[in-house]
Amino acid sequence: MNYGEKTHAPPGSRWYRNYVLVMLTLVYVFNFIDRQLLVILQESIKAELHLSDTQLGLLSGFTFALFYVTMGIPIARLADRGNRRNIVALSLGIWSVMTALSGLARNFGQLLLARIGVGVGEAGGSPPAHAMISDYFVPGKRATALAIYSSGIYVGVLIGFLMGGYLNEELGWRTAFFVLGIPGVLFSLLVYTTVKEPLRGATDASATETRGHSLGQVVRHLYARKTFVYLALGSGLNVFCIYGVSNWEPSFLARLHGMQPAEIGLALGLIFGITGAIGTLLGGYLSDRFGKNDKSWYLKIPTYAILGSIPFLAGLVFFKATWASLLCLGVSSFLSSMYLGPALALSHYLVPASFRALTSAVFFLVINLIGLGFGPLVVGMVSDLLTPALGPEALRWAMSTLLLASVASVFLYLKAARHLQTDLGKLV
Repeated sequence: MNYGEKTHAPPGSRWYRNYVLVMLTLVYVFNFIDRQLLVILQESIKAELHLSDTQLGLLSGFTFALFYVTMGIPIARLADRGNRRNIVALSLGIWSVMTALSGLARNFGQLLLARIGVGVGEAGGSPPAHAMISDYFVPGKRATALAIYSSGIYVGVLIGFLMGGYLNEELGWRTAFFVLGIPGVLFSLLVYTTVKEPLRGATDASATETRGHSLGQVVRHLYARKTFVYLALGSGLNVFCIYGVSNWEPSFLARLHGMQPAEIGLALGLIFGITGAIGTLLGGYLSDRFGKNDKSWYLKIPTYAILGSIPFLAGLVFFKATWASLLCLGVSSFLSSMYLGPALALSHYLVPASFRALTSAVFFLVINLIGLGFGPLVVGMVSDLLTPALGPEALRWAMSTLLLASVASVFLYLKAARHLQTDLGKLV
């Protein structure tokens, strides 16, 4: 079955479509440079500002995620009705300024306010960009295009960890925030002047602008698609593991493997940047290739990948040899990153073009509230709870809780697959 994928020719030349994709991907690179920079700097920040692991979890996880996901909904509603390019450019400028201001923080409260500002700014980045990409690329190429965009996560992590670790060791954590925050402001101007807003639904069966929908209509539509419900929850638990690892791995390597900031930044930048980007791109490519006539592959690819990542997740936590732990980290990062392109493409396939940005915002609300909000926080809280008895080993056992979330993620993806054919039938 081809599920009736009748489409119109995509807007603009092939060169220009690819240019827009590159520009939006670079915006996402800045997104994750600024988001993950705190992670590589957190041990230095903890020492200077006298913070607990729970406070670090709040800064890098829950508080950031709370404002990120709640602001994402109204911004996405605006994006489904207004100019998405303008929203992306403005959002990039805001979160870049707030990243730079993080370097001025003198206590936990000031740094918390700066992180809230980063979260509010970044809320306007991905949902409008997802919707634009779906309007520039036909359905059969969307998972690949969205995976290319999503690979910006890992390029951003690579740059943030490499540069953040080096700048932290050589010039201090405050300078790292300034140096890596300011360039985003300049890039936002380039996005505004060179990227064009596409027609909504340009690559779908109807190439006319469609009116926006209320949040209630979108939520009811998505809730009626149980595929989306289980897909979002399963992705959220996978992201719980991803952020639980990535946000605490620098501290894990420092406390339990005795590594220094610069070498941690180099190791994690290369591992997360390369393996995560390859996994994201491969997940999107394989889903589009095998899912052209069978949409179940958009669920099979991430399900198999997450299942395969579980033993390597255990290895990175429990292996005492640094090389073995880092090797397992690389394989786990590669496999766990394969979910995003397929998940976004399938989510957009289940909704009309007129509320794709809002659909992405709802999807991101779920996965980031569960994953980014609670992953780092839970690990930090468990670590603080166990530290009196276990000392540095507390972080190892705190990170082991991520294995349960990964198993639950696989279960929910399998639940989503049971409803896929029924939900796809509603589109015909």
